[in-house]
Amino acid sequence: MRNEKTTEDISLGIRRRVFEHSMRNNGGYLSQACSAGEQLAWLYNEALNLGQPTLPMIPKPFEGVPSPNNPDYHTGAGYNGPAGPEYDRLFIAPAHYALVAYATLIEVGRMAPEGLEMFNQDGSSVEMIGAEHSPGMEVHNGTLGIGLSTAAGLAFGRKRRGDTGKTWVFMSDGEVQEGQTWEAVQACAFHNIEVKAIMDVNDQQCDGAMDSVMEVGDLRTKFTNFGAHCVEVDGHDLNAIRQASQENHEGKPLIILARTNPFHAMSILEERFPRLHYVRFKSEDERARMNQSIAKDLGVDPIDYAH
Repeated sequence: MRNEKTTEDISLGIRRRVFEHSMRNNGGYLSQACSAGEQLAWLYNEALNLGQPTLPMIPKPFEGVPSPNNPDYHTGAGYNGPAGPEYDRLFIAPAHYALVAYATLIEVGRMAPEGLEMFNQDGSSVEMIGAEHSPGMEVHNGTLGIGLSTAAGLAFGRKRRGDTGKTWVFMSDGEVQEGQTWEAVQACAFHNIEVKAIMDVNDQQCDGAMDSVMEVGDLRTKFTNFGAHCVEVDGHDLNAIRQASQENHEGKPLIILARTNPFHAMSILEERFPRLHYVRFKSEDERARMNQSIAKDLGVDPIDYAH
């Protein structure tokens, strides 16, 4: 399934949708759209070999957790298509990127725009922090650091079965502060698991700037020393991402470090850096100023959020 829009258009569309949603709801994950727009657009529009969605375009309400009494339970991975051996699989490790992921699904025609109106509503499967039943999500990755391990386990099983589909992970740089991430890289290198990952390295997290929480040092050297094939690129340069994804990593995991700017295409957000994890407007004046400024940056009209 391929989209007629260019990846550049999709990344802009992602930012516009997240901007509109955040303005109407007095806050949102704006910086994640700034930093990861190109990465998620590229994954869905170019990198991933996915089949047609198997779930309704308008998401169903939350239907309960897996149990013997809930035989029709399904994960949100159906929006990525069937889990056939020839298809790729994607794990979105930072579940707080959910708003950006949903906007991506809409832009590539895998979910209806009405789905975003269900975001963070009681009884909805379109969770604020993506869960395994949320659109595009296959497992619950709310605890940062487990995404790469989960993907590695699946990729190992697929390798043993002879599946031809690839296993991808979208990650964030806060996950390198978790030991499980490094254990996963070591395990992949030891067992020759060729999982692929692209990491949004935007140098900020929930509690502020990365280095103010825990310095992580030279990530490329670290990943290489733990056994990965690691490439560092400008995360807003699609050609650089495309090239990195083609590098030979036989017998090793591929880690693409996508260095990004958390206020890319929304320049006024720099006022809040590094407190950009979730942007809730401090006053109506700030909301109005950001509405005007970001709309201009994105080439759209300001949002009429009063209605």
